[in-house]
Amino acid sequence: MNENMMAAVLGPYGNIQWKQLPKPDISNKQVLVRVHYTGICGSDQHIFKGDFDPRTPIPFAQGHEFAGVIERVGGEVKNLGYGDHVTVDPIIPCGQCVACGRGFYSACTSLKLLGVDMNGGFAQYVAADASMVYKLDKRIPLHHAALIEMYSIGFHACNRAGLQPEDTVLIWGGGRIGHSIAQAVRTRNQKPIFMVDIIEERLQIARRYDKTIIPVLLQREDPMQIIRKETGGEGVDIAFEAVGHAQIVPDRPNPIRGCIQAIRGRGTVCVLGLADDPAPVVFKELIWKEGQIIASRVSHGEFGEAGKALAAGTLDPDALITKILPVSRAMSAFELLDNYPQQILKIVLDLTK
Repeated sequence: MNENMMAAVLGPYGNIQWKQLPKPDISNKQVLVRVHYTGICGSDQHIFKGDFDPRTPIPFAQGHEFAGVIERVGGEVKNLGYGDHVTVDPIIPCGQCVACGRGFYSACTSLKLLGVDMNGGFAQYVAADASMVYKLDKRIPLHHAALIEMYSIGFHACNRAGLQPEDTVLIWGGGRIGHSIAQAVRTRNQKPIFMVDIIEERLQIARRYDKTIIPVLLQREDPMQIIRKETGGEGVDIAFEAVGHAQIVPDRPNPIRGCIQAIRGRGTVCVLGLADDPAPVVFKELIWKEGQIIASRVSHGEFGEAGKALAAGTLDPDALITKILPVSRAMSAFELLDNYPQQILKIVLDLTK
Protein backbone atom coordinates (compact mmCIF):
# COMPACT_ATOMS: atom_id res chain seq x y z
CA MET A 1 0.00 0.00 0.00
CA ASN A 2 1.31 3.44 -0.93
CA GLU A 3 2.16 5.86 1.84
CA ASN A 4 0.54 9.28 1.97
CA MET A 5 2.01 12.77 2.22
CA MET A 6 0.60 16.17 3.03
CA ALA A 7 0.12 18.75 0.31
CA ALA A 8 -1.52 22.09 -0.43
CA VAL A 9 -4.05 20.79 -2.95
CA LEU A 10 -5.77 23.04 -5.50
CA GLY A 11 -9.28 22.06 -6.46
CA PRO A 12 -11.68 23.52 -7.27
CA TYR A 13 -9.95 26.56 -8.75
CA GLY A 14 -9.63 29.37 -6.26
CA ASN A 15 -9.48 27.00 -3.30
CA ILE A 16 -6.49 25.28 -1.67
CA GLN A 17 -6.74 22.76 1.14
CA TRP A 18 -3.99 21.19 3.26
CA LYS A 19 -4.67 17.47 2.95
CA GLN A 20 -3.26 14.07 2.04
CA LEU A 21 -2.11 12.86 -1.37
CA PRO A 22 -0.41 9.57 -2.25
CA LYS A 23 3.37 9.76 -1.77
CA PRO A 24 5.02 9.26 -5.18
CA ASP A 25 6.97 6.16 -6.14
CA ILE A 26 10.23 6.47 -8.07
CA SER A 27 11.69 4.58 -11.01
CA ASN A 28 15.28 3.37 -11.22
CA LYS A 29 16.24 6.63 -12.96
CA GLN A 30 14.54 8.94 -10.49
CA VAL A 31 15.08 10.41 -7.03
CA LEU A 32 12.59 11.24 -4.30
CA VAL A 33 13.00 14.79 -3.02
CA ARG A 34 11.74 15.86 0.37
CA VAL A 35 10.65 19.41 -0.43
CA HIS A 36 11.73 22.11 2.03
CA TYR A 37 10.76 25.36 0.30
CA THR A 38 8.65 26.28 -2.74
CA GLY A 39 8.26 29.64 -4.42
CA ILE A 40 4.97 30.96 -5.77
CA CYS A 41 5.29 32.09 -9.38
CA GLY A 42 3.06 34.34 -11.46
CA SER A 43 2.05 31.24 -13.40
CA ASP A 44 0.91 29.69 -10.11
CA GLN A 45 -1.41 32.65 -9.61
CA HIS A 46 -2.93 32.07 -13.05
CA ILE A 47 -3.27 28.34 -12.36
CA PHE A 48 -4.94 29.09 -9.02
CA LYS A 49 -7.57 31.19 -10.82
CA GLY A 50 -8.23 28.54 -13.50
CA ASP A 51 -6.49 30.31 -16.39
CA PHE A 52 -4.63 27.10 -17.33
CA ASP A 53 -7.78 24.96 -17.44
CA PRO A 54 -8.09 22.27 -18.81
CA ARG A 55 -4.31 21.73 -18.80
CA THR A 56 -4.00 21.50 -15.02
CA PRO A 57 -5.19 18.16 -13.54
CA ILE A 58 -7.15 19.43 -10.53
CA PRO A 59 -7.19 18.39 -7.77
CA PHE A 60 -3.39 18.54 -7.60
CA ALA A 61 -0.43 20.20 -5.89
CA GLN A 62 1.08 23.17 -7.74
CA GLY A 63 4.65 24.40 -7.40
CA HIS A 64 7.46 24.29 -9.97
CA GLU A 65 10.03 26.38 -8.03
CA PHE A 66 11.32 24.24 -5.19
CA ALA A 67 14.34 22.92 -3.35
CA GLY A 68 14.87 20.18 -0.82
CA VAL A 69 16.85 17.13 0.23
CA ILE A 70 17.07 13.73 -1.45
CA GLU A 71 15.37 11.01 0.57
CA ARG A 72 15.69 8.07 -1.84
CA VAL A 73 17.50 7.31 -5.11
CA GLY A 74 16.68 4.87 -7.90
CA GLY A 75 18.93 1.90 -8.60
CA GLU A 76 20.45 3.40 -11.76
CA VAL A 77 21.20 6.85 -10.28
CA LYS A 78 24.95 7.30 -9.81
CA ASN A 79 25.65 11.00 -9.31
CA LEU A 80 23.20 11.80 -6.50
CA GLY A 81 22.76 10.39 -3.03
CA TYR A 82 20.74 10.42 0.15
CA GLY A 83 20.93 13.77 1.95
CA ASP A 84 22.06 15.82 -1.04
CA HIS A 85 20.63 19.33 -1.18
CA VAL A 86 19.00 19.77 -4.58
CA THR A 87 16.74 21.79 -6.77
CA VAL A 88 14.80 20.38 -9.70
CA ASP A 89 14.35 21.68 -13.23
CA PRO A 90 10.57 21.11 -13.58
CA ILE A 91 10.64 20.85 -17.39
CA ILE A 92 9.67 17.51 -18.91
CA PRO A 93 10.24 17.68 -22.68
CA CYS A 94 8.55 15.22 -25.03
CA GLY A 95 11.85 14.12 -26.59
CA GLN A 96 10.10 13.50 -29.92
CA CYS A 97 9.48 16.86 -31.61
CA VAL A 98 11.93 18.60 -33.94
CA ALA A 99 13.04 21.07 -31.25
CA CYS A 100 13.81 18.26 -28.81
CA GLY A 101 15.63 16.34 -31.55
CA ARG A 102 17.90 19.34 -32.05
CA GLY A 103 18.54 19.70 -28.32
CA PHE A 104 16.28 22.72 -27.76
CA TYR A 105 13.99 21.28 -25.09
CA SER A 106 12.94 24.76 -23.93
CA ALA A 107 11.15 25.05 -27.29
CA CYS A 108 9.44 21.63 -27.01
CA THR A 109 6.03 21.72 -28.69
CA SER A 110 4.40 19.64 -25.94
CA LEU A 111 6.51 20.56 -22.93
CA LYS A 112 5.15 19.65 -19.49
CA LEU A 113 6.17 20.86 -16.04
CA LEU A 114 6.14 19.49 -12.54
CA GLY A 115 3.65 21.56 -10.57
CA VAL A 116 1.71 22.56 -13.68
CA ASP A 117 0.80 19.35 -15.49
CA MET A 118 1.28 17.06 -12.47
CA ASN A 119 1.95 17.30 -8.74
CA GLY A 120 4.81 19.56 -7.76
CA GLY A 121 6.46 21.34 -4.87
CA PHE A 122 3.37 22.30 -2.89
CA ALA A 123 3.60 18.69 -1.69
CA GLN A 124 6.04 17.23 0.83
CA TYR A 125 7.61 14.88 -1.74
CA VAL A 126 8.33 15.05 -5.47
CA ALA A 127 9.67 12.30 -7.75
CA ALA A 128 11.99 13.64 -10.44
CA ASP A 129 14.24 12.23 -13.14
CA ALA A 130 17.84 12.37 -11.94
CA SER A 131 18.85 14.11 -15.18
CA MET A 132 16.81 17.17 -14.12
CA VAL A 133 18.06 17.31 -10.53
CA TYR A 134 20.83 19.75 -9.60
CA LYS A 135 23.01 19.11 -6.57
CA LEU A 136 23.60 22.26 -4.55
CA ASP A 137 26.41 23.67 -2.50
CA LYS A 138 25.17 23.15 1.07
CA ARG A 139 26.16 26.73 1.90
CA ILE A 140 23.10 27.88 -0.07
CA PRO A 141 20.07 28.21 2.25
CA LEU A 142 17.27 26.10 0.83
CA HIS A 143 14.79 28.99 0.91
CA HIS A 144 17.20 30.81 -1.41
CA ALA A 145 17.61 27.70 -3.56
CA ALA A 146 13.84 27.70 -4.18
CA LEU A 147 14.45 30.79 -6.35
CA ILE A 148 16.90 29.04 -8.68
CA GLU A 149 14.15 28.16 -11.17
CA MET A 150 13.16 31.82 -11.36
CA TYR A 151 16.78 32.93 -11.67
CA SER A 152 17.38 30.35 -14.40
CA ILE A 153 14.78 32.16 -16.53
CA GLY A 154 16.75 35.38 -16.11
CA PHE A 155 20.04 33.71 -17.05
CA HIS A 156 18.40 32.01 -20.03
CA ALA A 157 17.07 35.36 -21.26
CA CYS A 158 20.59 36.80 -21.02
CA ASN A 159 21.92 33.86 -23.01
CA ARG A 160 19.20 34.14 -25.64
CA ALA A 161 19.91 37.86 -26.02
CA GLY A 162 23.66 37.27 -26.26
CA LEU A 163 24.49 39.61 -23.37
CA GLN A 164 28.06 40.91 -23.46
CA PRO A 165 30.06 42.65 -20.70
CA GLU A 166 29.85 46.01 -22.50
CA ASP A 167 26.08 45.95 -23.16
CA THR A 168 23.65 48.49 -21.73
CA VAL A 169 20.28 47.00 -20.83
CA LEU A 170 16.64 48.00 -20.48
CA ILE A 171 14.23 45.80 -18.54
CA TRP A 172 10.60 46.76 -19.15
CA GLY A 173 8.76 45.18 -16.24
CA GLY A 174 9.83 45.09 -12.59
CA GLY A 175 8.05 41.91 -11.52
CA ARG A 176 9.71 38.66 -10.45
CA ILE A 177 11.13 37.88 -13.89
CA GLY A 178 12.32 41.44 -14.46
CA HIS A 179 14.26 41.30 -11.21
CA SER A 180 15.68 37.86 -12.01
CA ILE A 181 16.97 39.26 -15.32
CA ALA A 182 18.46 42.31 -13.60
CA GLN A 183 20.34 40.22 -11.06
CA ALA A 184 21.52 37.80 -13.75
CA VAL A 185 22.80 40.73 -15.85
CA ARG A 186 24.76 42.03 -12.88
CA THR A 187 26.72 38.79 -12.54
CA ARG A 188 28.27 39.49 -15.98
CA ASN A 189 28.07 43.18 -16.59
CA GLN A 190 28.45 46.51 -14.73
CA LYS A 191 26.95 48.74 -17.44
CA PRO A 192 23.74 50.76 -16.93
CA ILE A 193 20.46 48.88 -16.42
CA PHE A 194 17.23 50.82 -16.92
CA MET A 195 14.11 49.34 -15.30
CA VAL A 196 10.63 50.53 -16.30
CA ASP A 197 7.47 49.80 -14.31
CA ILE A 198 4.21 51.39 -13.19
CA ILE A 199 4.60 50.25 -9.55
CA GLU A 200 7.07 52.41 -7.67
CA GLU A 201 7.66 49.84 -4.93
CA ARG A 202 9.06 47.37 -7.48
CA LEU A 203 11.55 49.95 -8.67
CA GLN A 204 12.53 50.65 -5.06
CA ILE A 205 13.31 46.94 -4.59
CA ALA A 206 15.67 47.10 -7.55
CA ARG A 207 17.46 50.11 -6.08
CA ARG A 208 17.86 48.32 -2.74
CA TYR A 209 19.92 45.50 -4.26
CA ASP A 210 21.63 47.59 -6.95
CA LYS A 211 22.09 51.34 -6.53
CA THR A 212 23.27 51.66 -10.15
CA ILE A 213 19.92 50.60 -11.64
CA ILE A 214 18.15 53.56 -13.23
CA PRO A 215 14.43 53.33 -12.30
CA VAL A 216 11.77 54.77 -14.57
CA LEU A 217 8.21 55.17 -13.26
CA LEU A 218 6.26 55.05 -16.51
CA GLN A 219 3.32 57.29 -15.62
CA ARG A 220 5.69 60.00 -14.39
CA GLU A 221 8.73 59.74 -16.68
CA ASP A 222 9.40 59.21 -20.40
CA PRO A 223 11.73 56.20 -20.73
CA MET A 224 13.03 57.34 -24.13
CA GLN A 225 14.13 60.73 -22.84
CA ILE A 226 15.99 59.18 -19.93
CA ILE A 227 17.62 56.45 -22.03
CA ARG A 228 18.74 58.85 -24.74
CA LYS A 229 20.20 61.21 -22.15
CA GLU A 230 22.09 58.45 -20.33
CA THR A 231 23.38 56.73 -23.49
CA GLY A 232 24.41 59.81 -25.47
CA GLY A 233 21.42 59.45 -27.78
CA GLU A 234 22.36 55.92 -28.86
CA GLY A 235 19.86 53.72 -27.01
CA VAL A 236 20.46 50.42 -25.21
CA ASP A 237 22.09 47.32 -26.62
CA ILE A 238 19.44 44.92 -25.27
CA ALA A 239 15.86 45.56 -24.17
CA PHE A 240 14.01 42.81 -22.27
CA GLU A 241 10.20 42.85 -22.29
CA ALA A 242 9.07 41.11 -19.08
CA VAL A 243 5.55 42.46 -18.61
CA GLY A 244 3.07 40.04 -20.10
CA HIS A 245 -0.37 41.62 -19.75
CA ALA A 246 0.33 45.36 -19.90
CA GLN A 247 -1.59 48.25 -18.38
CA ILE A 248 -1.20 50.93 -21.03
CA VAL A 249 -0.20 54.37 -19.75
CA PRO A 250 -1.46 57.37 -21.76
CA ASP A 251 1.17 58.88 -24.08
CA ARG A 252 3.48 55.91 -23.54
CA PRO A 253 4.08 52.98 -25.94
CA ASN A 254 3.16 49.38 -25.15
CA PRO A 255 6.12 47.46 -23.69
CA ILE A 256 7.30 45.74 -26.89
CA ARG A 257 7.13 48.91 -28.97
CA GLY A 258 8.83 50.80 -26.16
CA CYS A 259 11.66 48.25 -26.18
CA ILE A 260 12.03 48.65 -29.96
CA GLN A 261 12.20 52.43 -29.61
CA ALA A 262 14.80 52.11 -26.85
CA ILE A 263 17.40 49.97 -28.67
CA ARG A 264 20.33 51.34 -30.65
CA GLY A 265 21.05 50.39 -34.25
CA ARG A 266 21.51 46.61 -34.51
CA GLY A 267 20.13 46.25 -30.97
CA THR A 268 18.14 43.31 -29.64
CA VAL A 269 14.68 43.06 -28.10
CA CYS A 270 14.15 39.89 -26.03
CA VAL A 271 10.48 39.14 -25.29
CA LEU A 272 9.47 37.02 -22.28
CA GLY A 273 5.98 38.28 -21.39
CA LEU A 274 3.29 35.63 -21.91
CA ALA A 275 0.34 37.88 -22.74
CA ASP A 276 -2.61 36.81 -24.88
CA ASP A 277 -3.29 40.40 -25.97
CA PRO A 278 -2.05 41.64 -29.36
CA ALA A 279 0.83 44.12 -29.07
CA PRO A 280 0.74 46.93 -31.65
CA VAL A 281 4.21 47.30 -33.17
CA VAL A 282 5.43 49.69 -35.88
CA PHE A 283 7.92 47.44 -37.63
CA LYS A 284 9.42 50.38 -39.50
CA GLU A 285 10.98 51.39 -36.16
CA LEU A 286 12.68 47.99 -35.93
CA ILE A 287 13.66 47.76 -39.59
CA TRP A 288 15.13 51.28 -39.58
CA LYS A 289 17.54 50.13 -36.86
CA GLU A 290 18.04 46.67 -38.40
CA GLY A 291 17.25 45.41 -34.93
CA GLN A 292 16.06 41.97 -33.98
CA ILE A 293 13.31 40.53 -31.81
CA ILE A 294 13.93 37.18 -30.17
CA ALA A 295 11.90 35.21 -27.64
CA SER A 296 12.95 33.50 -24.43
CA ARG A 297 10.92 30.73 -22.81
CA VAL A 298 11.61 28.97 -19.50
CA SER A 299 15.27 27.86 -19.24
CA HIS A 300 17.70 25.52 -20.92
CA GLY A 301 20.20 24.18 -18.43
CA GLU A 302 20.86 27.48 -16.63
CA PHE A 303 20.08 25.91 -13.23
CA GLY A 304 23.78 25.18 -12.78
CA GLU A 305 24.73 28.76 -13.64
CA ALA A 306 22.16 30.18 -11.24
CA GLY A 307 23.24 27.81 -8.47
CA LYS A 308 26.90 28.81 -8.84
CA ALA A 309 25.95 32.49 -8.70
CA LEU A 310 23.96 31.92 -5.51
CA ALA A 311 26.85 30.04 -3.92
CA ALA A 312 29.23 32.85 -4.91
CA GLY A 313 26.98 35.47 -3.33
CA THR A 314 26.49 37.44 -6.56
CA LEU A 315 22.68 37.23 -6.38
CA ASP A 316 20.45 38.81 -3.70
CA PRO A 317 17.43 36.55 -3.14
CA ASP A 318 16.53 38.19 0.17
CA ALA A 319 15.75 41.39 -1.73
CA LEU A 320 13.06 39.52 -3.68
CA ILE A 321 11.49 37.38 -0.93
CA THR A 322 8.76 39.41 0.75
CA LYS A 323 7.39 36.66 3.00
CA ILE A 324 8.00 33.05 3.99
CA LEU A 325 4.78 31.34 5.06
CA PRO A 326 4.00 27.76 6.16
CA VAL A 327 2.68 25.75 3.22
CA SER A 328 -0.47 25.05 5.22
CA ARG A 329 -1.21 28.77 4.69
CA ALA A 330 -0.91 28.56 0.89
CA MET A 331 -4.45 29.84 0.44
CA SER A 332 -3.60 32.95 2.46
CA ALA A 333 -0.44 33.41 0.37
CA PHE A 334 -2.43 33.59 -2.86
CA GLU A 335 -4.88 36.03 -1.30
CA LEU A 336 -1.98 38.27 -0.21
CA LEU A 337 -0.43 38.19 -3.69
CA ASP A 338 -3.77 39.08 -5.26
CA ASN A 339 -4.71 41.81 -2.78
CA TYR A 340 -1.33 43.48 -2.28
CA PRO A 341 0.57 43.36 -5.61
CA GLN A 342 2.36 46.60 -4.83
CA GLN A 343 3.74 45.48 -1.48
CA ILE A 344 4.45 41.79 -2.18
CA LEU A 345 6.88 40.53 -4.80
CA LYS A 346 7.73 36.94 -3.85
CA ILE A 347 6.25 34.53 -1.32
CA VAL A 348 8.07 31.31 -0.46
CA LEU A 349 6.22 28.43 1.19
CA ASP A 350 7.90 26.51 4.02
CA LEU A 351 7.33 22.74 4.06
CA THR A 352 9.78 21.93 6.84
CA LYS A 353 7.34 22.28 9.74
